[in-house]
This record gives sequence, C-alpha cells and structure tokens, in this order.
Amino acid sequence: MHQPRTFLDNFFLVIKGLCMGAANKVPGVSGGIVAFVGGFYEEFIYSLQKINSKAFKLLFNGRFKSFYQYTNGQFLVLLIFGMLVSYFSISRVLDYFLAQKELFVWAGFFGMILGSIYYIAKDFNHWNKKTVPAGILGLIIGISISFLSPATQNDNLLFIFFCGIISVSGMTLPGLSGSFILILLGNYVLLLVDSVNALYDTLSEVFIGNFDFVNNEKRMETLKILAVFTLGSATGLVTFSHLLSYVLKHFKRISTAVILGFITGSLGVVWPWKRTIFKLDAMGNALIDSNGDKIVLNYERYFPNLGIAETWWAALFIVLGILVLLVLDWYGKNRKERKQVRTAR
Repeated sequence: MHQPRTFLDNFFLVIKGLCMGAANKVPGVSGGIVAFVGGFYEEFIYSLQKINSKAFKLLFNGRFKSFYQYTNGQFLVLLIFGMLVSYFSISRVLDYFLAQKELFVWAGFFGMILGSIYYIAKDFNHWNKKTVPAGILGLIIGISISFLSPATQNDNLLFIFFCGIISVSGMTLPGLSGSFILILLGNYVLLLVDSVNALYDTLSEVFIGNFDFVNNEKRMETLKILAVFTLGSATGLVTFSHLLSYVLKHFKRISTAVILGFITGSLGVVWPWKRTIFKLDAMGNALIDSNGDKIVLNYERYFPNLGIAETWWAALFIVLGILVLLVLDWYGKNRKERKQVRTAR
C-alpha cells in the first residue's frame, strides 16, 4: 500500500489535501469523493488503520522512524498538512465566494460530483443481484438525507464529541458530507465557523505574543468545544478506517455500488439552483450567529430559467467541475503508468 513518490507526487498530494479540506468545509460536498477520485482512497483508509496499538507501542518506545514508516507517515503528514492549510486559507476564500457567487460555487461542485459518478461508474462492471440492490439502497439513503430538516444548536460536550465522530464521515465515506451532517445536527455554525474562527484568531494573537485570550471566557469555552470536537473527529477517523478497511477488503464490489448510489443521491444536496431558507425567530426576523451571519435552516430547490445569462454561466461552471475530475483521472492514470515503467526497469 505504501508507494514510492516523487517530489511532484508529494506536491500533488498536498494539493489533494487542500481539495479535501475545502470539500469537507462545504455542506453537501464530501472530501471522501476527492480521495476516491484522486486514486488514494484505499491508501488513505489503510494508512489510518495503521494507527493502532502496535503504532502507539512503537511511538511510546521511542522508535519514531519505525512508527513513521509503519503508519505511512509521509502520506498522512502531507495530506493532513494540506487539509489544515485549506481550513485557514482556501476554505475562507470559499466562504467569500459562497457569499458573493453562491450559484457558481454550487455549480462547480455539482459538476465535480457528476464527474465523480462517471469516474466510479466507468470501470465498475459488476452489476448483479447483490450490487444492484446495494446501489439502490445507497441512492435512497442519499436522497433521504438531502430532505431532512436540521436540529437546533447544542453545545453539550458529549454531543460535541458525537458530532466529531459523525462529521468525519465526510473524509472517509465518499458522498456523505460531514458539513451537511453538522447542519442536520444543528452545530455547523458552532463547530465549523465559530470554533475555526476562534482558533484562527487565537493563533494570530499567539504569533504576535498576545495571550490576552486566556482571560476571554467566551473564547476559551469555544476553544474547549473545538478541542472536544477534534478529539471526537480523531476517534471517528481511526474507528471508521478500521471498519471501512474490513468492508473494502471483504465486500469491495457491494461497497462500491453503495458509494455510487449514495453519491448519485447526494446530487440533490448540491443542486445549484436553490433558495436559502434562514432560521427565524418568533417575530419572523432572521437569527444571527456570532459572526453576524444569518443561520441557514435549509434550501428550497427550483429549476433554472434558461432565458437568463446567469444560468448558462452556471452551466459553464458545471462543465469546469467535471473537467477537474477528468484531470484528476488523467493524473491518476499517468502516475500509474509511470510507476509501472519504473517497476519494469
């Protein structure tokens, strides 16, 4: 599973991490799709599976090099580094474009998911009496999730830990958006907006030697919530990886069919043409989060007007989204061919 990588491979791995981080931040989009289409999904899952009792034994015994090699450390470090950078850079740019050009952002992601469906389906020639029902089940679950109504915000630490476990599914399960699950659980703003911004502000202050935040009760409470959420995410990541590695090893065709159906069903979540429904108070006024933004309740989907230019611009972004996936597909094939050439030598 551990593959030798060139400098260019490592560079693109960081880029993929950036893409995964950005995808995980956007409700309705799954970072797992990036891993699946990027050709490193199984390596990602199996590398996470290596974070086990043997790995901790190596770590506690001071055998750091063995720990690094056993857990496929180079792969995980570069990928996670890209994700972390994304949360404080690309994801903030995405927030801006979602506010200014929301239709085009959703159109781009819609195209990427269409491209991912093509990518997975084109090489899957194993439809039979077991995989067809599995695909239909995945499709029904994907469609059902897109029509669920969100719960109210809950900052109970046990629930926050649970949110961390559930939300990490977006990294490990292609098609299941961890961010959208957090919206359904009612904690998207608290955990992926308020908490991330609090951490960003804290790190900025620490960088210039300002530690006044320790006296800010609200900031410290938010950072505590983020720490519990992170712990839950790490727990979920390792737990899911062991489960998924078993499923991929023993039921690969059925699991691929479920994933294909699930991703197809999730298209409703990222349908570009939709109106945002905001949470209102008893007087009918939109509720505001700690950043002064309106709190999203759900979306009302509609068919586009073909008579306006904006619709055709959105269609162009759908095509661009599909092209992004085709480029990733081309790179994956190219890398595989280069690896075969090096092996032949």
